[in-house]
Amino acid sequence: MTQDEKFMLLAIEQAEKARELGEVPIGAVIVKDGEVVGTGFNRRETGKNALYHAEIIAIDDACRRLGGWRLWQCEMYVTMEPCPMCAGAIINSRIKRIVYGCCDMKAGSVKSVIDLFELPYNHKPVYEGGIMAEECSQMLSSFFRQLREKKKNPVDNIDTK
Repeated sequence: MTQDEKFMLLAIEQAEKARELGEVPIGAVIVKDGEVVGTGFNRRETGKNALYHAEIIAIDDACRRLGGWRLWQCEMYVTMEPCPMCAGAIINSRIKRIVYGCCDMKAGSVKSVIDLFELPYNHKPVYEGGIMAEECSQMLSSFFRQLREKKKNPVDNIDTK
């Protein structure tokens, strides 16, 4: 198992926490010198806040733990390609490297829809996508399939106890 796979598995564990809450299963971890310094998972629905993406929560956690906003010695592992908000936060926090699982063809802002990291900002993270992409994609597909089934069969959702 590679170092990237090891940390992506931890991001998948974070995504599982989101799924258990009924949230879209996206998870992130931030690593410095081989040690996890920040974690996060999607909590937009439970927190009722548009900012509660896994990456933003992980960045906040890492900044608090490390005592500063510059994460230039850190790498982020996230189960899905970051959106524009998260890509902007990654640039602003100076994270040096991003590793993501599956692409996001609707809002991916590292490669799929746009590459914000190639624009003339003062920081350009290195990135690599597709690490454990199948596992990450499957987790999302399964979540949305179950959500569609619940919507299709609302009677099945009634507690009869």
